[in-house]
Amino acid sequence: MRILVDTHAFLWFVAGDQRLSRRARRRIEDPASDRFLSVASVWETAIKISLGKLRLAVSLDTLIDEGAIDNGFALLDVRREHAVAVTHLPFHHRDPFDRLLVCQAMSSRLTIVSSDAALDAYPIQRIW
Repeated sequence: MRILVDTHAFLWFVAGDQRLSRRARRRIEDPASDRFLSVASVWETAIKISLGKLRLAVSLDTLIDEGAIDNGFALLDVRREHAVAVTHLPFHHRDPFDRLLVCQAMSSRLTIVSSDAALDAYPIQRIW
């Protein structure tokens, strides 16, 4: 399965946080899963750090190197068609990062790993 891990799910995964569901953790850890982390999630994390809404024990660079790349995540670039697709996406969800992740999932046929049930209104698969 090809999965796109939402920002909070990624942060909870690397921190070993119990808020990450067992099902989500199993799917992320499954060697058969192709794991993706969007560059949009990196950007969202950077914004939250700069606003003082999030503190990390390591630098964001280290988190990406050790948390994502060392755990087999591929970074998914934000492409022009992802950004343009947001213009046609219904406003079931207002968060701009989640809306972009939905467009990436739709475009690349990825299943999103997220606790956000509001994403179910879109034509994507979600695991939690």
